[in-house]
Amino acid sequence: MDRFLPQKRNVDPSTKAASDAPFRVAFKTKQQRDEMRQKQKEEQALGDKTKRESAEKARMDFVAQKEVRKEKERLIRVEATEQERIQREKKRTRREGEMERQKGNSALASLRLLKLSPTDHCRHEQSLHAPQERTQIRSHYLGTTEKKQKAVKSSQKSKKRVFKFDWDASEDTALGDANPLYKKRVEPQLLFGRGFQGGIDSRMQRKQNNFYDTLVKRRMQMEGDTEMPERQHGKDRGRDADSCAHWSEKPLAEMTERDWKIFREDFRIHIKKTPSNSEVPLPIRTWREAPLNAQLLRAVEEQGYKSPTPVQMQAIPIGCQRRDMIGIAETGLGKTVAFVLPMLQYVMTLPLLNDQTASDGPYCFVLAPTRELAVQIDEETRKFADRTKIRTACVIGGVNPEVQGITLRQGVEVLVGTPGRIKDFIERSYIVFNQCNYVVIDEADRMIEEGFEEVVSWILHQLPVSTTTLMKGEKEDERLREELEGKATKHRLRHRVTSMFSATMTPAVEKIARSFLRNPVYMSIGDPGEGKKEIEQRIEFVPQARKEARLRELLNGRGVDGPSIVFVNQIVVAKQLERSLDRMMGSYSCIAIHGEKNQDERSRALEGFKEGEYTTLIATDVVGRGIHVPGVRLVVNFDMPSHIEQYTHRIGRTGRAGEKGTAVSFVTEDDHHLFYDLKQRLLESKNFVPHELSIHPATQQRLKHGQKIGM
Repeated sequence: MDRFLPQKRNVDPSTKAASDAPFRVAFKTKQQRDEMRQKQKEEQALGDKTKRESAEKARMDFVAQKEVRKEKERLIRVEATEQERIQREKKRTRREGEMERQKGNSALASLRLLKLSPTDHCRHEQSLHAPQERTQIRSHYLGTTEKKQKAVKSSQKSKKRVFKFDWDASEDTALGDANPLYKKRVEPQLLFGRGFQGGIDSRMQRKQNNFYDTLVKRRMQMEGDTEMPERQHGKDRGRDADSCAHWSEKPLAEMTERDWKIFREDFRIHIKKTPSNSEVPLPIRTWREAPLNAQLLRAVEEQGYKSPTPVQMQAIPIGCQRRDMIGIAETGLGKTVAFVLPMLQYVMTLPLLNDQTASDGPYCFVLAPTRELAVQIDEETRKFADRTKIRTACVIGGVNPEVQGITLRQGVEVLVGTPGRIKDFIERSYIVFNQCNYVVIDEADRMIEEGFEEVVSWILHQLPVSTTTLMKGEKEDERLREELEGKATKHRLRHRVTSMFSATMTPAVEKIARSFLRNPVYMSIGDPGEGKKEIEQRIEFVPQARKEARLRELLNGRGVDGPSIVFVNQIVVAKQLERSLDRMMGSYSCIAIHGEKNQDERSRALEGFKEGEYTTLIATDVVGRGIHVPGVRLVVNFDMPSHIEQYTHRIGRTGRAGEKGTAVSFVTEDDHHLFYDLKQRLLESKNFVPHELSIHPATQQRLKHGQKIGM
């Protein structure tokens, strides 16, 4: 039969169809089929999720592009409006100049005869200038008559020179009564006024002699005068018994000037008064005495602030009176709260920003030297503004500027930022300060050290309100009283309020204060240069090769009683220490923070250190100032800084808010330029001075960085 079937010719066996292969059936169990079905569902769900995420991302990109496009269009419109305003101003100025020239060329105008305005003001001005106009008209048509000096005859000159002998009666020395000894002659008083002189009528002597009676009256008066001081002394003793109570036990109404003096001495509050700032407000003893809104006082209580610190006691009343202030205080005394609360108190007196007023910028502006400090100030402000509707924003580097610009366009009452980013936003028209009348400059000396002096001056020049000086005879107290009574402009202040806080008062800081502060109140707490009494400062001479081993001994021997900070000068050393300490066995972990890390990494590291995730922080001077980490017990200067001020700020990370702390510094011979100031700081703060440091030749004179001994 096969030969009768059609045969396939010229077919390559390798090209046979797959259908010619034998059909095989693979058996799968129910569990395998369910797993395949479940896997297909998961793949389908994953695909749907991926599609949704891509769609959402595309939508967000579209919205962001739309917002950026709107922002660019708005900036173009603002620029066009500004150009139109400038053109109109030029035209108006040109038109006024032409009118002035026409008025000057007119002879009648020079005589002020044309008074065409029918208003009462012009009539009043005409009445005031009428005598002058008549004089000008008379001199114009009749001419002026010059008074000529007449020649005086010689006979008349001699008459004028006649000498008159006019004598005063007191100048006559011929009489003997000119001398008071002759006017009131002393009569002899025989037997104390009871005797008589011979040869003179005794009756006449008895009438004229009243010496004895006068003497008796004087004795009686002296006895009465003696009794009165005794009674008054008894009353004073009773009053002193009542006033001997301590100032903490007295109500506010019974506090005397002596009590306030003792109070300031106890807390080492020093005020420098000037003739224009004679009435400095009294400090507060408790939060109840603070002139703050009830909402702010409740926020203070919720945050757990039991009593104000010395800088808060004096700075809050000064800030609430809206005076310019320079606060000099050591680190860790709560300066942030000292200027945040008065600033929020000022904002609460103003209407909240809306869509129309938000374009004029914020009400208040805080300038900080570092990103970390700016973030911390913003967080503190948000804590106290939580009960209110006050909005805050933090503008720093390392964050997308487009997102920050959108936040600012929505309107914020308080702005916190760093100098570099603020200057960039002003130049790009992302922000304006048309209604910013309250400015705070924190850590001013640090800004100068970082080289931001010109940037800070440029930013302050962009603010609308000038700090004009007081007129002669005007006092700051009178100006303040007028503003508080509502005589100033509504809502806004006539003059900008500027507060400057610093740990040291350098000449550069004084220069900025003289340029931008208006009759400031100088306030200082303690002696910022002497160092904190709460910090135990230890100086150890350690060779460079043994520093790491000594650091391990300190970290292992101190226990786990609190976090610690290790300061270094170079990023390479920070990385090396982080790797080395990570390999150590112990009950602590470490993290490094330096300039090579971006803002997000630095923020996460600092937040983890604050929350206790890391027990040791290795840092460069990026966190040397302004950052408050509660509970820091140990600070180690692995490398000594180049200036003694940086040493003060580094050790100030511990011993904050009255707590105890320890600062250990590793020094070598390369740090000899610090030995003189270091010894003085140890002596002033009553810390132990090592023998090697006390006898070192570099402690005999102050040396500059890099200067050798004896040069």
